[in-house]
Amino acid sequence: MHVNRRRWILSTTSLAAASWLSACASRPAATNTAALGYQHQTIGQARVTAVSDGVTRRPLDAGFVKNAPLAEVQAALATAGLPTTHIDVPYTCFVVELHGKRYLLDTGFGDNGAPGTGQLHRHMQAAGIDPASIDAVVISHLHGDHINGLRRKDGSLVYPQATVYVPQPEAAHWLDDARMNATPEAARGGFRAVRRVFDGYPAAQLKLFAPGSAIAPGLETVAAFGHSPGHTAIAVQSGGERFTFIGDVAHYPALFVKHPDWQVQFDMNPEQARATRHALLGRLAQEGGWVGGYHFPMPALGRLRAAGPGYDWVPRA
Repeated sequence: MHVNRRRWILSTTSLAAASWLSACASRPAATNTAALGYQHQTIGQARVTAVSDGVTRRPLDAGFVKNAPLAEVQAALATAGLPTTHIDVPYTCFVVELHGKRYLLDTGFGDNGAPGTGQLHRHMQAAGIDPASIDAVVISHLHGDHINGLRRKDGSLVYPQATVYVPQPEAAHWLDDARMNATPEAARGGFRAVRRVFDGYPAAQLKLFAPGSAIAPGLETVAAFGHSPGHTAIAVQSGGERFTFIGDVAHYPALFVKHPDWQVQFDMNPEQARATRHALLGRLAQEGGWVGGYHFPMPALGRLRAAGPGYDWVPRA
């Protein structure tokens, strides 16, 4: 059975029941393996593994941060000990092992990306995770670098047995033909990427969820709109500990965590994204739990702390 876009957009959330899960043993925290492309962290009874899909380099120009002078952006990078002529953009997915199931948070590029990407499965295997063992994929939003890893260039599915969870507002936006047709031809790339991945996807494996609902016990979603219409953060809660994957709420920590008022060029609703960034980063800094982001460099797991008008992201040692 293949997916019908209209039916999928209008369908209600179908969440896994508690009986779908079984207990898993607690694991000790691992040593720092970031140089190998992955990093484990124990969260209560769960294990979270940051896994790199690779890095691309882009020249730094005045358009990357919409509302700050290039000189100020360069100064922020220099303060962080980073190059000021370019950005090395990381792409970091996370595998959550919880109650005997493996969840992949976002998918990277697969074989559809630029040189330097498509490393997810190699790094998963280095981390001791068989890509075929993924039970479910949870998508933060439907930008291409987060979903292209669901389907190869030849059209085959990368995770043919896995349930794929998608935020309902994202599906409603990107699978709306009228919205796509009203968009200038040159700006339809995002719509086409979504259709490449999801047209013909088996309907039984696609589950829409309302941001703010739970995927499974201990795996929650958090509405974090602005970067895209239904952008969603994902949180793991176990044994009194918490990890939150913020997706693209803050695109690059040295810039957008440190300066949450700054707006990356990819934010679709910049003012809403700014408000979301302030609210979520502030709450996570106060809570003190583990935090990771899709464009956070390895080890990609750390904690937030308030620092003046913004925040510092302190990577795991």
